[in-house]
Amino acid sequence: MIKVGIIGATGYAGAELVRLLKQHPEAEIVWYGSRSYVDERYSKVFGNMFKIVDEKCLDDHMTELSKEADVIFTATPQGFLASAISEEILQNAKIIDLSADFRIKDVSVYEKWYGIEHKAPQYIDEAVYGLCEINRKDIAGARLIANPGCYTTCSILTAYPLVKEGVIDPDTLIIDAKSGTSGAGRGAKTANLYCEVNESIKAYGVASHRHTPEIEEQLGYAAGRPLVLSFTPHLVPMHRGILVTEYASLKKDISYEEMKKIYEKYYGSEKFIRLLDEGSCPETRWVKGSNYVDINFKIDTRTNRVIMMGAIDNLVKGAAGQAVQNMNILFGLEECTGLDLVPMFP
Repeated sequence: MIKVGIIGATGYAGAELVRLLKQHPEAEIVWYGSRSYVDERYSKVFGNMFKIVDEKCLDDHMTELSKEADVIFTATPQGFLASAISEEILQNAKIIDLSADFRIKDVSVYEKWYGIEHKAPQYIDEAVYGLCEINRKDIAGARLIANPGCYTTCSILTAYPLVKEGVIDPDTLIIDAKSGTSGAGRGAKTANLYCEVNESIKAYGVASHRHTPEIEEQLGYAAGRPLVLSFTPHLVPMHRGILVTEYASLKKDISYEEMKKIYEKYYGSEKFIRLLDEGSCPETRWVKGSNYVDINFKIDTRTNRVIMMGAIDNLVKGAAGQAVQNMNILFGLEECTGLDLVPMFP
């Protein structure tokens, strides 16, 4: 059994990790870390775990945890892992970090967009960006995995094949993204109260959202050069889900069949990427509670652009599910182990 520790187990992503790992046949959770609920029973914080998790929450002492666990998930705010990581910890256990601390390779870019000093830049080059469908070979031998963000996972996977194959002009790429409120975390914020969110939709982080450089960096690797793109997120009144609609100019004439073959080249054998039938648009309700990414596209011959669409559950494929998928790769398991989750509806 893989011994697992979770720091930040009482946030939304941490709770989703607990839900998934309690059903994982090869994993045992040995540490429910939560600075806010030390010594409180986990099931008191999350009633859905009553009679399922009897353990109490522990602190966030990473060094001690690393001596008990084979892998540590850190579902924590930006800056936590960078301030806590050490060579001793990495020698004892592998780390899968759900924050942005090690996603961006240029430390100055990270510090500019996140507004904090990076405390462990010496580990940035070693960290592997854990987008499983693209980087699984590098993931397999890593000690430190930077689990991608939810917006970034959906945005990158939806456009990646067309950027990689040079079908679109990536400098014209515009990403319109919409997320459920769980993407903002479990902390108390006025802007996320029911009365503030319900029956409304709003853009936020316009021209300034901190997932922008992460998307630019990863799609830049696909394009073979640095990219600058437009990314605008929106908050919608639902618990879970991300829907992205992406627009880009075509560099050449291409038929539906030719473009579908490009997507099938990259994703045709992928367990968790579902390429939808022609004319079918991804919907968040059809991926809810699962690790699937639903993708489709529409060629607009009138404007010489392609419209790409993708949908995920932000807490599963956008966070905890992808983290478990990374763990499976790290420990040589089938990637779908513990993740054969049928989407929930309604």
